[in-house]
This record gives sequence, structure tokens and C-alpha cells, in this order.
Amino acid sequence: MLEGLSLITLLFIAMPAKYQFGHDFVWPVGMAHGVLWLAYVVMSLAVSHVRRWSVGLWLLALLCSVVPFGFLWVDARLRRELAQPAG
Repeated sequence: MLEGLSLITLLFIAMPAKYQFGHDFVWPVGMAHGVLWLAYVVMSLAVSHVRRWSVGLWLLALLCSVVPFGFLWVDARLRRELAQPAG
């Protein structure tokens, strides 16, 4: 969720603030987003191994990390998986 929100903040707050209003928040927000994205890649890989995802599903989760609001799909899928009994 944090990584997705950082992307939304970068795209819809920091970038317009820079180019429309002259307030440059892009570097700190971009740096935070980059660090969170790297953490997302590592943690999504770990989750994919624990949850036994296919490579294709992991790549889809990775793709969702660069699509605005894609993190909502990944979050919903994980919540659905965790709600199901192990079996």
C-alpha cells in the first residue's frame, strides 16, 4: 500500500506541484518512492515464494507496481488469499 500511495503522490501531487505551481517536491517524493519500490520488489518476490505464485502472477504483481492504482488489485488479491483456509 505504501509503495502504491507513494506513486500516486509522485504522479498526482509532486509532479503537478512542480510544473503548475513551481514547488519542487519531486526529488524527495521520488526518492521515497524509489526506496519503497525496491522494497516492494524484494517483498513481493518473498511473498510469491511463500504463497507459491507462478512467475506470471508475480510479474503481474510487479506490473501493478508501476500502474497507478494497480496496488489496489494486488492488495485485494492478497486479502482474498489470506481469507481462504490453507489447503
